[in-house]
Amino acid sequence: MDLTLVVMAAGMGSRFGGLKQITPIDEDENFIIDYSIYDAIQAGFKKVVFVIREEHLDLFKDSIGKRLEGKIEVSYAFQKIEDIPTDLDIHFRTKPWGTVQAILASRPFVNSSFVVINADDFYGANAFLTAAQFLNTVTTPFTYANISYEYGVTKSLEGAVKRGVLSLENDQVKSIIECSIGYDEGKIIAQPLSGDAPFEISEDTPVSMNFFAFQNDVYSLLEEYWQNYFKQEKEVILEGEVLLPECLKENIEKGIVTILNQPSCSVWLGMTYRSDLEFVKNSIQKLKNDGIYKQHLWEGFCEK
Repeated sequence: MDLTLVVMAAGMGSRFGGLKQITPIDEDENFIIDYSIYDAIQAGFKKVVFVIREEHLDLFKDSIGKRLEGKIEVSYAFQKIEDIPTDLDIHFRTKPWGTVQAILASRPFVNSSFVVINADDFYGANAFLTAAQFLNTVTTPFTYANISYEYGVTKSLEGAVKRGVLSLENDQVKSIIECSIGYDEGKIIAQPLSGDAPFEISEDTPVSMNFFAFQNDVYSLLEEYWQNYFKQEKEVILEGEVLLPECLKENIEKGIVTILNQPSCSVWLGMTYRSDLEFVKNSIQKLKNDGIYKQHLWEGFCEK
């Protein structure tokens, strides 16, 4: 099966103070995305779709796009604020509509099963191998996988982070609650973005980092959820986002989808705050020193 990697890269990086997805993290000016795509290619992925803002197209083509020439098929999809299924005055909105919209933007370029990831997260080789093995063997419709990490692996030393807190029953995800997670008097407190009551979690609580392995049939569910979002009151629509975890949670509760939890044993790295950048750079260099990656990532890479 020809697997596709969908990279969500249209975020603004407000807490980081710039475009995290195209911030160099090594001496060759590779981005975190370079390492994700490198690992994906090694795991058997044949195509990558970047979901970006249209005004960033030249930036992507002139940087990572050039580095990927001859290595993997590349497409660009645009996540646009104005691409909504209703007539609303949205002139004041400055950011896209969330992760459901991002994945739907990739639909014209994806003809098979696929993995979706954040552009600014480093997931590690094991995550892509695990996802590829799942997609190459799954046969039941509407059955997907979430590649999860323990919260303690994904925390930032600088402040609160947004994570999808997982509730599991055996190896199945029963709910995904999008939360802002931080520390309060020595406890780890998850505050649901929905406004529900906060709750305590532990360092080993599994969280979703938007690394999902999907069969192509997920697009129909995303489209239905997207359309229904815009049937709400105008004020609710304009203030919110259409989030993938919420869509999946709803379909889990309806008994439509099954999401298997697949814990990753890989290192995870991310940049929520500008101050995280130095830690990410040092961690990547350590992985190179340990022989996990070459000192020059794409040097001598075997082209497809």
